Amino acid sequence: MKKFVLAAVAASMIASPVMLAAPAAAAPAKQTRTVVTHKGNGKVTVKKTTIRTATPVRYRTWKRGERFDHRYARNYRQIDYRHVRGLKAPPRGYRYVQSGHDVVLVGVTSGIVAAIFANLIR
Repeated sequence: MKKFVLAAVAASMIASPVMLAAPAAAAPAKQTRTVVTHKGNGKVTVKKTTIRTATPVRYRTWKRGERFDHRYARNYRQIDYRHVRGLKAPPRGYRYVQSGHDVVLVGVTSGIVAAIFANLIR
């Protein structure tokens, strides 16, 4: 019985640092900035602000009928159809844009995706 209790205590001591360290590593570190202002009348104000970290951009896969937003397109640029093999002239009111390796036909005024040509650009 004594060996069993000692083995259980030893196992809990070995496992506890691993369990305690895991939540601390998963939580993101918050950065704060402190601004101290000295005024002419002898007063001092201290202002602490939390610095926002930029969220990573999540690129999208486009579907027909969605509204196209260039902020979510990887390698966004407008394309001249004469420089890409397999593209015809776009209809009036539409343009071709690049999103990653795909070519997307987008309405100029509405921004609605009309067609997607997958892996057309290498």
